Amino acid sequence: MKARQTRDIHMQSTTTAAQQTLRIATRQSPLALWQAHYVRDQLLTHWPQLTIELVPMVTRGDVLLDTPLAKVGGKGLFVKELELALLEGRADIAVHSMKDVPVAFPDGLGLVTICPREDPRDAFVSPHFASLDQLPPGSIVGTSSLRRQCQLRAARPDLQIRDLRGNVGTRLAKLDAGEYDAIILAAAGLKRLQLEARIRTPLTAEQSLPAVGQGAVGIECRLADEATRA
Repeated sequence: MKARQTRDIHMQSTTTAAQQTLRIATRQSPLALWQAHYVRDQLLTHWPQLTIELVPMVTRGDVLLDTPLAKVGGKGLFVKELELALLEGRADIAVHSMKDVPVAFPDGLGLVTICPREDPRDAFVSPHFASLDQLPPGSIVGTSSLRRQCQLRAARPDLQIRDLRGNVGTRLAKLDAGEYDAIILAAAGLKRLQLEARIRTPLTAEQSLPAVGQGAVGIECRLADEATRA
C-alpha cells in the first residue's frame, strides 16, 4: 500500500466504542520518544476520546554500538523489534524515522502515513570550526552513516572519517569531550530536540546528499487492521 503524505495525521484508531486504547511502538531514544509524542498529540487533536499508550523498546541497533551499521544489518536494525510488536499484537502502530526504514516490509505490515517533513539536510556540528571547508587537513569527523562517510571522503579526502554511534546526546557528548573535531548529524533531529544552536552549517546537497526520507516520520501498522488504516 502506498503511504500518503498529509498535513495532519488522519488515522482512525483500532478501537471500537468498547475499546479506546491505541498502543504506539517506539524506540527509547529521546528523539524517538519526541516523534512518538508528536504522533500521539496529533492523534489526540483529532480523536480526543482515545487513550494512547507508548510502548518503548530497545532495538538491536540501539544495542550494537561497537560495530559500524553497514556491517551488522544497516537500516533494519532500528525497526525490526517494533515490527515484531505489531505482528504479535503488542502494539497497534509503530513510529519510525523514515531514513531508518528499509524499502521492503514484512508480510502483513506497511506504511499508512508519512508526516510533514522537517529539514532533510545533514548538519555540520563543531565547537571550533564554522564549516566543513574550514576544517584543517587531518581533522577527525564522526558519523555512523556509510552514505555520509563516502560523501565526506569525496569532498574532503584529507580528513579522517571515523565511525560514531549512539543517540544524538551521546554523539554530542563525544564531540564535546574532544574525541572528534566535528560530527555530522541530521538537522531535523537537532531541531526537534531543541538543539538547533549546535548546527554550525547545514551541508549542501553537493557536499552530502541526504538519505531518502530523512527528516520525515512514518507510521507503520498491520495492513489487515482496516480501522487503523482508514
